[in-house]
Amino acid sequence: MERNIIGREPEKKRLMELYKSKQPEFIAVYGRRRVGKTFIIRELFEKKITFDLVSLANASTKEQLINFNITLNQISKKENNIAGNWLEAFVQLRGFLENSIDSRKLVFIDEIPWFDTPRSGFLMALEHFWNSWGCVQKNLILIVCGSSSSWIINKLINNHGGLYNRLTASIFLQPFTIAETQKFLKHQKINYNIQQLSECYMLTGGVPFYLSKIKRELDLSQNIDNMFFGKQSELKNEFHNLYNSLFKDSDDYTKIVEMLSKKNKGSTRSEIAKKTNISSGGTLTKLLQNLEYSGFIRAYTTIGKTKRDVLYQLMDNFTLFHFKYLANNNFKNEHFWTNSLNTPQHNAWAGNAFEMLMLQHINEIKQALGIAGIQSAVYSWRSGKSNTGAQIDLVIDRKDGMLNLCEIKFYQSHFTITKQYEANLRNKIVCFQEETGTHKAINVLLLTTYGLTKNKYSDIIQKTITINDILRLNIML
Repeated sequence: MERNIIGREPEKKRLMELYKSKQPEFIAVYGRRRVGKTFIIRELFEKKITFDLVSLANASTKEQLINFNITLNQISKKENNIAGNWLEAFVQLRGFLENSIDSRKLVFIDEIPWFDTPRSGFLMALEHFWNSWGCVQKNLILIVCGSSSSWIINKLINNHGGLYNRLTASIFLQPFTIAETQKFLKHQKINYNIQQLSECYMLTGGVPFYLSKIKRELDLSQNIDNMFFGKQSELKNEFHNLYNSLFKDSDDYTKIVEMLSKKNKGSTRSEIAKKTNISSGGTLTKLLQNLEYSGFIRAYTTIGKTKRDVLYQLMDNFTLFHFKYLANNNFKNEHFWTNSLNTPQHNAWAGNAFEMLMLQHINEIKQALGIAGIQSAVYSWRSGKSNTGAQIDLVIDRKDGMLNLCEIKFYQSHFTITKQYEANLRNKIVCFQEETGTHKAINVLLLTTYGLTKNKYSDIIQKTITINDILRLNIML
């Protein structure tokens, strides 16, 4: 039932609008594995689904057609012959729907990319089903779902064949925001403080399935050990399962994200090609595009650079955690995480992961600045001069003639600006102005866990945004 769905307010509203539209609707819902796509459809529509079909992983066309036949027989309570191909299967589905007494006929096809095996003819049959019949049935709503975002985008959203411009809506279901994560945990009767909540998000990325494994009777460190570092840990092999389920020939994808996990601010296409030994041609373009479609990386350009200089930056919390902690761990220490707290390794990971958290909540940050409606570019910056070492975690380059240079600090209490830190900040501002040639007004913004200690050096920070601010704004948005 809808009351069991945590968050997802825009998605729930949009799906219900489409359900009530009294028009034929063809909807694609996509997003990474474990993000809750199937859950939101089944919970939201519950007993309203007329035909519910789930594909088989790594199955042949014959096996998929048998699977279709079993499903159809169970729902129709009739003995239908096994279809010889997908064209016949969709004819059978049409016959079933025409005889259904449901006023709104909702067809849900889950993990649709798995049906599209080589030479299966599935996509052609789906096109024919929709174009010859479905698109004129005002009481029909077809929802297809898949974890392979690249398949959904390439084969459905950007289809240039029979399904060109046929989707009536597409919904990219992203992981929870930090506010939704807090709400989910509270629903499980788990109350973390701001630092614990942040660290939980930095590790899980707000993926509901990972959050569902957190046990109320254990503290956060014990939970992380239990989930990832124990001999029987359920999520120990999650990284490989994740990438193998999303991408065919996943090795090249994992090479790219592993390389990017070592480059906090991102890398250029040529750097990626050189480090991974993947040819910088159409193949690399497709790999990067698919990773971006799936939300694992982002592409951005920094000030004064062209599209040729685009940087690719890792944006997936769990992938970063995997390469920092799991990839080379032999799992002999079942309390590895607890014992690693406050070590240089942990602090380095936390700093990087907290930057990622802030980037993932850039809309809330802009809302806090009062610039939600102002166009802006978001990027990191590093001095091109080797003797300065100046770098800026995040730049919000606004069309209203202003720049926000953001310092991002994951800290266990209020952050304190020292005399040395203030001097360093002033040096960054000067270097940025000189090297970029910008004439925009510059404000320094602190993004941190708890807040800023007021002292004689703190005035260099024009505004501070905390996790509590983001939580409040996230709920408002």
